[in-house]
Amino acid sequence: MTKLPDRFDSVEAMEEFMTMPSEALIADLAKAPGDIMVLGVGGKMGPTLARMAKRAAPERKVIGVARFSEKGVRERLAKAGVETIAADLLDRAALEQLPKAANIVFMAGRKFGAAGNVPLTWAMNVQVPAMVAEIFKASRIVAFSTGCVYPFVPVESGGATEDVAPIPPPGDYATSCVGRERMFEYFSAEHGTSGRLFRLNYAIDMRYGVLHDIGRKVRNGEAIDLTMGHANVIWQGDANSVALRCLAHATVPTTPINVTGPETFEVAKVAAEFGKQFGKTPKLTGTPAPTGWINNAARMVKEFGPPSVSLQKMIEWTADWLLRDMATLNKPTHYEVRDGKY
Repeated sequence: MTKLPDRFDSVEAMEEFMTMPSEALIADLAKAPGDIMVLGVGGKMGPTLARMAKRAAPERKVIGVARFSEKGVRERLAKAGVETIAADLLDRAALEQLPKAANIVFMAGRKFGAAGNVPLTWAMNVQVPAMVAEIFKASRIVAFSTGCVYPFVPVESGGATEDVAPIPPPGDYATSCVGRERMFEYFSAEHGTSGRLFRLNYAIDMRYGVLHDIGRKVRNGEAIDLTMGHANVIWQGDANSVALRCLAHATVPTTPINVTGPETFEVAKVAAEFGKQFGKTPKLTGTPAPTGWINNAARMVKEFGPPSVSLQKMIEWTADWLLRDMATLNKPTHYEVRDGKY
């Protein structure tokens, strides 16, 4: 196992470590031959996933597709050897013109601002998946989803397993994410398309994520609402690795897999840990609800092994990053939201 660094001196150092492929990933990608295309590569996780894929299979084409509205993303991907195509995924004609890569990682979706433009949320989360599933029916498709498709479960339960029916609490975001899965399920069964539904709960990067949100509030002396009092998270490098390895573990019809850390943590305890790191007493409000959006990662651990980065290590890295006032994406996760309005 690669030795974990004590800290990251820069964004570049963090991403260099985060995109380093494991031997298991390299071996699994060898079982899923062909080019790899990442649809929606311009989001928070897409660039590092594409870079990891290129490092794991340097002889293959790795293609990133997005509108590339954020400055510099396309150039950084090109520098890493990732080919890029600018396209609006809502445009069916543009989708049909894309290369028919053997391997598709679908990362497009709309969450934040979902309540502000509900029709666009449904178009991005349901219509686009339907078109992709139909147009790329001959490909392996790993489709990013979310733990939000599940109902709230008791926090002591160990989390929702993949056998729990996807019936989320209210809210257009979570409900449309069930629609996204249904589209991939329908076309997978209709055309024999192999794939996996990647139900991710909170990937962690030092610049954003649940731990960043909690740590930042402790550092700044801001109140932390404990109503959504439990969560689980996973290092973004581990999440990206599992996503790419799922290409070699695709099923017909497509099947779900929960991707997150194996432990459920208490927000209050994590806040207290940050308090120790910062020499501050966290300001806590509210009472933890008996239920939450908690995922059970047992299937992931059985198929791919445990994550390489522990919860404690992620807390230490995040605290060190925040103490030095390093870069932030300024994109709160809103993990504490319980009414589904993002």
